[in-house]
Amino acid sequence: MELTTLWFLVIAGLWIGYFVLEGFDFGVGILLRVLGRDEPERRAVITTIGPVWDGNEVWLIVAGAMTFAAFPEWYATLFSAFYLPLFFILVALILRGVALEYRGKRDDLVWRSRMDTIIAVSSLVLPLLWGIAFANLVRGLPLDASHEFVGNLGTLLNPFALLGGVAFTALFVAHGAIFLSLKTTGDLRERANRFAAATGLAAAVLVVGFLAWAHLQYGTGASVVVAALAAAALVAGLVANRLAREGWAFLGTAVAVALGVVSLFVALFPNVMPSTLDPAWSLTVTNASSTPYTLKVLTVIAAIFLPLVMLYQGWTYWVFKKRVTVEPVVVS
Repeated sequence: MELTTLWFLVIAGLWIGYFVLEGFDFGVGILLRVLGRDEPERRAVITTIGPVWDGNEVWLIVAGAMTFAAFPEWYATLFSAFYLPLFFILVALILRGVALEYRGKRDDLVWRSRMDTIIAVSSLVLPLLWGIAFANLVRGLPLDASHEFVGNLGTLLNPFALLGGVAFTALFVAHGAIFLSLKTTGDLRERANRFAAATGLAAAVLVVGFLAWAHLQYGTGASVVVAALAAAALVAGLVANRLAREGWAFLGTAVAVALGVVSLFVALFPNVMPSTLDPAWSLTVTNASSTPYTLKVLTVIAAIFLPLVMLYQGWTYWVFKKRVTVEPVVVS
């Protein structure tokens, strides 16, 4: 396998890990004020992701760093084209992180309510913007012969991309609700289960519609097959949720997210940023990559450190695998 193809697969794998793990993380944040009816319940909701949310973001950092190192032309054009969306993503990530860290620093219900609002809004903005960005990658962007983006913000807000943003958000809400039903007990668990069933149906319609549009117009035979498997996994997860089998339900939505993202990368390859002006002006794994020597060094580094990071994160999830109970909280 050529190193350019290998590194395309590595970067795709990092994005898959990010969306599977941060996906339920976003969903939990969105549902914080929806399912958490009072302070003890909202604290329990936050506790389900407290030990892991910052570790989930490591996948994004590594994906960005690896793209910069392995495909600098892709990185440069990507950040130029998505300057405003990525700026808002960065702001939302900062606000969300600050709110999660500082929510419990004061025994003040007003303070915690404000932090909860920031968590919910930023958690909603992030999957919406990521969905818009990835939909545009698959659809293609107006790139000229120098691989420069010649569109504007309106170019990115096309109907296909907006559907992608809504589909990503709906899927992550259902993914997060199932995670909450897996990690909580009592009334909170039951409400999360019912909410997952309701939102799951809407998510299934949106996701199937988005994937059908994406792969029938921009995909390949292989990407259509992977997308169909993603839809089947989502349906299986929703059926398991109906049967109160939270573990299988969470596995189903996690596989659906993973295969959905895989299908987008399969549709994209060998391009990394297709040009809608002229296919010859598209960025590919070949013309966007670093030198062969750089890719060889990166391969050695990744072979050493990526498994260690994955083992550590897996250990973290194992340590904090128990359910979270709603405990009384005394605040002033």
